[in-house]
Amino acid sequence: MSRYIFKVPDLGEGTVASEIVAWKVRPGDVVQEDQPLVEMSTEKAVVEVPAPVGGRIVSLAGEPGDVVAVGSQLVVFETDAAAPEPVVAAPAAPAPAGKPVAPVAAAEPAAAVARRVMASPATRRRAREAGVNLAAVAGSGPGGRIERNDLETALAAAPGAAAAEEPPAAAAGGRDRRTAVEEQKVIGVRRVIAERMSAAKRTIPHFSYVEEIDVTELERLRLYLNTRVAKGVPGFTYLPLIVAALVRVLEDFPQCNAHYDAERNVIRRHAAVHVGIATQTGDGLKVPVVRHAESLALPELAAEIRRVAEAARSGRATRAELGGSTITVTSLGRLGGIASTPVINAPEVAIIGVNKAVERPMVVDGAIAVRRIMNLSSSFDHRFVDGFDAAAMIQALKERLERPAMIFIEWQ
Repeated sequence: MSRYIFKVPDLGEGTVASEIVAWKVRPGDVVQEDQPLVEMSTEKAVVEVPAPVGGRIVSLAGEPGDVVAVGSQLVVFETDAAAPEPVVAAPAAPAPAGKPVAPVAAAEPAAAVARRVMASPATRRRAREAGVNLAAVAGSGPGGRIERNDLETALAAAPGAAAAEEPPAAAAGGRDRRTAVEEQKVIGVRRVIAERMSAAKRTIPHFSYVEEIDVTELERLRLYLNTRVAKGVPGFTYLPLIVAALVRVLEDFPQCNAHYDAERNVIRRHAAVHVGIATQTGDGLKVPVVRHAESLALPELAAEIRRVAEAARSGRATRAELGGSTITVTSLGRLGGIASTPVINAPEVAIIGVNKAVERPMVVDGAIAVRRIMNLSSSFDHRFVDGFDAAAMIQALKERLERPAMIFIEWQ
């Protein structure tokens, strides 16, 4: 038998370190080549790292939340063994004076590790707290994976389960569970979000500008367009119409479609418009990118927005699809509220925030009329976008959204 040391791989885009999100294995497990080992997070995405060889896991380096350097030891395998063999502890050498030797733990019996236990970190933690050996629990998930309901079923069937169902205070050893505090380590995508948001607010002097938009005519256009879409194709939302208008407006405001390169102290204005679509996912906020939005017709633009947003929500978005935006649009849809102060997605210098549309009584040509109103709440990097230019850009966007024919007409 021999040992194989697997080191932290380069997960792309010149990463020098990655964060451990969740281990898929534990010491003693016997794994096959290409079997998932660990989930690791880069600044762009969570990547599942497979086993480079088959064998028995001897040791793992690091816990979830640890950031490990590329090239450092990650997993030690014992190879050329179909199943773990009994290990006889060698006699301990005499300890140097004043330096006690830690006892050597005996290896697990072969029967205990013959069936690899597959379960999420949360399920493993719940089992440890309840004193349950997961090797004895039948899993109903893919490949025998132990799901949460499998563990709960095993707990309910365990002797004395009924007696364990005590009032909250008694079950917690006299402590009321209603006063308990649950701690969660900030790791993975959530950690990246926290770091980026903190850096953006710390280093960028935000200037926010809120404007009221009458989208009554835009709503009529949207409803009409939805009568023309093919059967089975999702209807238009406001978002592709807003992005289409924004693309046209940026032709006159290139300073808002830009990146600030802090290391070189250079502003890079982009001719292409790569629009970031802020998307809420189960892992937190991600910003998939619609590339070259300026070259897409409205149906293509709507389809691409749906595609990248769904890829982000399902975890299928590639690193390339989660980077490179030149300006971001963020919308909370029906939860959009009256106004917001969105945080700039650095190194960009502008972000457009879309609030919800509501019908309100307005004075139109001296008479009260019901109009559909939406606020745009946008933020700009005040170092490079002056207040006048930011307001002028939003007013130009307002004009196109209130007169939607202007979105599609070349105006000299």
